[in-house]
Amino acid sequence: MVDELWPVDGAPEADARLEARYAYPETPHRPWVRVNFVSSLDGAVTSGGSSRALSDPVDRAVLSLIRDLSDVILVGAGTAVAERYRGVKRNAVRTERRSRLGLSEVPPIALVTARAALPLDSPLLTDTLVPPIILTCESAPAQRRAALAEAGADVVVAGTDRVDLTTALHALDQRGLRRIGCEGGPQLFGGLVDADLVDELCLTLSPMLASGDAGRISDGRGVEPPQRMRLESVLHSDSLLFLRYGRMRE
Repeated sequence: MVDELWPVDGAPEADARLEARYAYPETPHRPWVRVNFVSSLDGAVTSGGSSRALSDPVDRAVLSLIRDLSDVILVGAGTAVAERYRGVKRNAVRTERRSRLGLSEVPPIALVTARAALPLDSPLLTDTLVPPIILTCESAPAQRRAALAEAGADVVVAGTDRVDLTTALHALDQRGLRRIGCEGGPQLFGGLVDADLVDELCLTLSPMLASGDAGRISDGRGVEPPQRMRLESVLHSDSLLFLRYGRMRE
């Protein structure tokens, strides 16, 4: 059963309702992971190598809202490169909202990369208001880790041969970063599912058919039985659907 279906529009009251709808738990007692993705109707997570072709201004506004409400933005290295990530920027809406909610000026980007593979001229290092957090592992070349730390990044070693996501989230928790907005990619999402770390999925269903060989939104080992989610809200704008699911836990 659908509890609510209403359009996303530009009215001030709609903005307030949207913020309330996407609010995190008021005082999460542990890291709370919200994953955000856009997908075509036939399941493609990208078109032409990027998700931008599947999105539209309203979808990007919802993404911006989720960033506004998050303590930290979690993203995999492949997605950060493909989508040309840089540090989160200030704007009037973000400044007002985060100040009102008692959050930092902007959320840092936490990059998951087993090889510490972030170029030193990356905009995540050179075009950012706050240093990125690099979540890597012991097998990453020591010189890369040292160079990233020298460039200002907060380098966290979480795991031996791969990034242990439970350990990584614990490190974010220790930094006071519990409201975690994950923006992919599919391997990171799959890893979070495999470790049973996903609390919410915000999925934008784009009214497009992409065909091709683009992957699905989650790419992991697989879990049995599948994890059950509960539909929290359904919003729409034109022909886009914005679905929000919460994890059903014992």
